[in-house]
Amino acid sequence: MNEIGHKFARLETLRAEGLPVPDFFCLPAAEFDRALDGVRRGLPPVASVPVREWCASAASALAKAVPGGDLAARLLAAFDERIGADATAAVRACAVPGEDGGGEDSAGDPFAGMSDSFLYVPRDGLLEAVARCWASAFKAEAVRYRALRGVDPARVRVAVGVQRMVLGTRSFVAFTRDPRDGSRHHVIAAAHGIGEGVVQEKADVDHFFVDPKTGTVRAEVVAKRRMVGPPADGETDPRVTEVPEELRDVPVLTDDQAQEVADLAARVEERFGCPQDIEGTFTPDGAVHLVQARPLAGEGPEAGPRVLWGSHNVTESFPGVSGALTYSQARMFYELAFTDLYRRMGVPERRLRANAHRLPRMVGHLDGRVYYRLDDWRELHGQLPVFDLVRAGWEEGMGITGDARGHRRRPRARAAAALLPTAWHAAGHRRATARLLRWWDGLMAEVHGPAAPPLAERSPDELIALYRRVWAEVARRWGVTLANGLYGLLVMRAGTALLRRWAGAGPELLPGLLCGGRENRSLAAARAAIALAERAAAIPELKAALLAADAGDRGAADQGTGEERLRAVWADIAAGRYGSPVAAAARGYLRRYGDRGMHDLKLDEPTPRQRPWAVAATIAPFVRQGATVAGNRAAEARAAADSRRRLRAACRDPLRRAVLTGLLSLMRWFVRTREDTRFIRTQLFGLSREVLWRLGGHLAEAGMLDDPMDVHDLTVEEVIGAFDGTLPGTDLRGIAAVRRAERDRDRAAPPPPALLSAPAGRPVAAALRDVRPAGAGEEPDPDALGVLRGLGSSGGTVRGRAKVVLDPGIAPADCAGRILVARETDPGWLPLMITASGLVVERGTLLSHTAVTGRLLGVPAAVAVGGAVGRIPDGAWIELDGRAGTVRILDAPPER
Repeated sequence: MNEIGHKFARLETLRAEGLPVPDFFCLPAAEFDRALDGVRRGLPPVASVPVREWCASAASALAKAVPGGDLAARLLAAFDERIGADATAAVRACAVPGEDGGGEDSAGDPFAGMSDSFLYVPRDGLLEAVARCWASAFKAEAVRYRALRGVDPARVRVAVGVQRMVLGTRSFVAFTRDPRDGSRHHVIAAAHGIGEGVVQEKADVDHFFVDPKTGTVRAEVVAKRRMVGPPADGETDPRVTEVPEELRDVPVLTDDQAQEVADLAARVEERFGCPQDIEGTFTPDGAVHLVQARPLAGEGPEAGPRVLWGSHNVTESFPGVSGALTYSQARMFYELAFTDLYRRMGVPERRLRANAHRLPRMVGHLDGRVYYRLDDWRELHGQLPVFDLVRAGWEEGMGITGDARGHRRRPRARAAAALLPTAWHAAGHRRATARLLRWWDGLMAEVHGPAAPPLAERSPDELIALYRRVWAEVARRWGVTLANGLYGLLVMRAGTALLRRWAGAGPELLPGLLCGGRENRSLAAARAAIALAERAAAIPELKAALLAADAGDRGAADQGTGEERLRAVWADIAAGRYGSPVAAAARGYLRRYGDRGMHDLKLDEPTPRQRPWAVAATIAPFVRQGATVAGNRAAEARAAADSRRRLRAACRDPLRRAVLTGLLSLMRWFVRTREDTRFIRTQLFGLSREVLWRLGGHLAEAGMLDDPMDVHDLTVEEVIGAFDGTLPGTDLRGIAAVRRAERDRDRAAPPPPALLSAPAGRPVAAALRDVRPAGAGEEPDPDALGVLRGLGSSGGTVRGRAKVVLDPGIAPADCAGRILVARETDPGWLPLMITASGLVVERGTLLSHTAVTGRLLGVPAAVAVGGAVGRIPDGAWIELDGRAGTVRILDAPPER
């Protein structure tokens, strides 16, 4: 076991007992040890460099350590004997047990997918494949996984198995327990082609549910268009192909074959005494072959059900670690807003009452980070009549992939029938949106208008009364913004489908078609910054001061830090040194747009309203670029005109074009409304921040906090309860100190996976010790041409060096002329995005902030580019096609 690992030891056991396991042989971990010792002389000592840097160096060296001499001869002889000189093999790595007794495919640590496999390997490719398997011991994903599990990433040993490649035409993954709840049902995912299509979600998959007591088979069949097959001639990697027309609508497996797979899985479970996850394939003669088997990751009845958590859709608003104040405000916001949404969409009160316990816990706080509890999210959103029509898009936006996806579906006819009552509710949506915006504009005039008394002059009781009044209105109005997203998604799906059918155009045409129309509030905020920059650039002395103060001006380092210089420039602007018109314009900008900043929904982060010199940092890149409002409008108009011209050429039928034009106009309205309401959400959290920070100041004055900013580590209920007399105890100072220490620890620790599962029925802090990544991997390999694929959201092609940004607190000049690569963005990233030549993010949709901003700035952008941060090295030369949504990693700098 310690030499060949659980994976291959298990296969040998099954083969010896007569199960249909294709022949194979193993290269023990001792050979890996020898290879690593051979390259270790060229590596720095482990303790002298960061462990991830050492591991990357080790991986690179091992990939070149191709076996030679006697070892190579023995490997090739074994290949001839076991595989066949003219056949191909699957060459797989397996991390063997360490001192803790764990190891890949063990019952306690599945480690699934962390080691590499290579399929269809011919005899002359065997030795190189072995070296690449050795190198996978130290690949980035495996290093991160071991660090997450508390295992030394540098201490690992790998065995390599070489198994005869079975040329199957239908493949499956089968579980002896339902992986969602641990119940005693066999679940089979099957697809045409080879198993990589199922495992890596590259094929369309049917699901089969087999009751082991009755033998009943229930199938959930989809229309199948994609499958994964053998490599093309001259290639080495499996390729995605189309499913033959005659196979698309029939089940991949017959009931008898599903029962045969279930029986095979049950035999494996009986042999090893715990729930199993097996992989296999059917050859054209109808024979089944078992190629892998592993424990079901502790999901047996003794482990109980697990809870799914995801942060993909929430990190744009609440990235990184958030304090108690931010989390408690976010939790209340989601609870109130979604309750209002469900009521507006016609969910009966009795159902709302039945699920009332789910709403307060739908948003959790895990290791200091905001997460959705996806089980509750799914149940709550499942109340919506049209949920199944938008489920795929929502799950994609939530980052729910692989086995984390739910399989329960209502009949399509029932979902389609829900469109009529949904249309009835949508009939009043425009009026409700107009009422929401009018109410909010009136409130902003009351709070920040020229005649409004400053919040600094209001008493704690007045501040609390204002806060409560605002949030009481939010509770009965904010569902409008979420309903807008739902209606917009339905219209977007219809428009995209008709564009594909009538114009033969994919989503790459859509971004330009969404340009134009009335200016939304987010766009108005950006153009107000450009207008202020234009005004400043017209004053030579102020222009020079802004450029010198920009943190990217390294020659000005002797004049103090970038923030100090920006403070000084802002003080001069506000004091009227550059004239009263620019001073008045700057104050007006701050009054209207002062809540928009980096991470502006996080109450523990300041915005320009608290740090007004940030306005100077916002406009400095525009001044450096020479940006103008007229130029920005012209770029948008050109993009819109180009897309409309392409639409006319692609869709000649005037009637169909008229329908598309009407749908596009409606889509633009939904996008504009989305951005309008996103902007007032920024203002809502800005007002809450200002009120709660001022209450923190009063608590510090009363001696209950050491510093006003300690309020970041109190909940909203605790802050207000201190004034209402509803706070149990009085030691806010001690509470804040404990939470501040926890927040510091959370910042220093590796973040949990974006999609994870944890045991149910335990305190969450304890359950997180048994956390597991869920769903499919987040870092798909580039295709054979080194291309990563996403969703094109702002047209144009640009080549340049990548700037990978994980922390947006860098100087905007660092992104100047670079293609910004990030996991997600929020409105506060605008200073970085302004200077970038292109935008690539791992998450998002055509309606996400990055997509809208790319169109606003007229720079190429692609969203939903899976694995971009992990696959694109910082500083690498890349080519971004914002229309097709592709990113190509270049081997050398492009020619001009």
